[in-house]
Amino acid sequence: MNLRENLLSLFRRQGYENAVIQFYLCPSLVDTFHQKYGTDRSWQEHFGLPMREVEFPKVAVQESIDWHRYYPDGLKDEVFFDEWGIAHESGSEAAAHMTRMRHPMAGFNSLEQIQSYPFPDFASVSTDDLQKQIDVIHSQGLAAYAAMECTIWETAWYLRDMTQIMMDMAMEDDKAIWLLNKVTELACVRASAFARCGVDVIRIGDDVGMQSALMMSEDFYRQFLKPRLAKVIRAAKEVKPDVLIQYHSCGFVTPLIGDFIEAGIDILNPVQPECMDFAELHEAFGDRVSFSGTIGTQTTMPFGTPQEVRDLTFKNLDIAGEKGGLLCCPTHLLEPEVPWENIEAYAQACRDYQ
Repeated sequence: MNLRENLLSLFRRQGYENAVIQFYLCPSLVDTFHQKYGTDRSWQEHFGLPMREVEFPKVAVQESIDWHRYYPDGLKDEVFFDEWGIAHESGSEAAAHMTRMRHPMAGFNSLEQIQSYPFPDFASVSTDDLQKQIDVIHSQGLAAYAAMECTIWETAWYLRDMTQIMMDMAMEDDKAIWLLNKVTELACVRASAFARCGVDVIRIGDDVGMQSALMMSEDFYRQFLKPRLAKVIRAAKEVKPDVLIQYHSCGFVTPLIGDFIEAGIDILNPVQPECMDFAELHEAFGDRVSFSGTIGTQTTMPFGTPQEVRDLTFKNLDIAGEKGGLLCCPTHLLEPEVPWENIEAYAQACRDYQ
């Protein structure tokens, strides 16, 4: 098997030849890698990561919009706008996701304001270059991963503000229904395009868990989000039935895992060990879904010893067993406080696992 075949067989719980190495580095750890190994190749190549990420092409017209008009209270000088018009004020050096997010619809008080907002027109974008990227990745024996997290719930509250959209949903206000439907529609466009271009895995998801509780009630999730998640997954699988769907939610989501599976997911990520027990989840759901993660980035990776990293990697791979079903890896981006020795210990554990 090449790296791609090994990964896909693992995710389909059909056995695998080698444990898979996978992680993401913050900028300062990328610098550490280059200091140690030079700049002639990437850390993904050095460690033998089996996948490469592809993103949906940008909607060019969005770059010409004056987004400041949606922020009457003003913004920091150091700010950038994503293609949804969400403002990101400067934050941690660790990663782009460590910004202060501002919400362009927070002050909207009518459905008409939401309906007239300049949403990105993904359907008008050419995917020719995306197709070429995927073809190149496949020609290298690697899997193509489509980045589409923040699929429905997170995009909607990033736009509207979490407090506002929660109140809208509680009141079954048309503003919430219309916005969630619009974001779902745009997610379907991207999911079907990714599938048409031949990606192997589409990474969708929305954080709906906190450290020890759900962000909303199970009934709320099933009413507002589950049917829309299922619609996005159907859009992809109607085009490419064998595309794998990875669903991401940080935090405690045990009560909703059955719902995720019913909606059509194939892989659950990241299975934070600080919030959920992998052995218990594998016992309950391991015959119906695969997993990605389980090595804590709140605990083991930054604060454990290299031996503890190695032991936990072996333990979780043992739980998954010979058929696979677990990409055993850190649960999130590796931040600056993670010792480089722990990264090496994780990678070596995967290489040594038999």
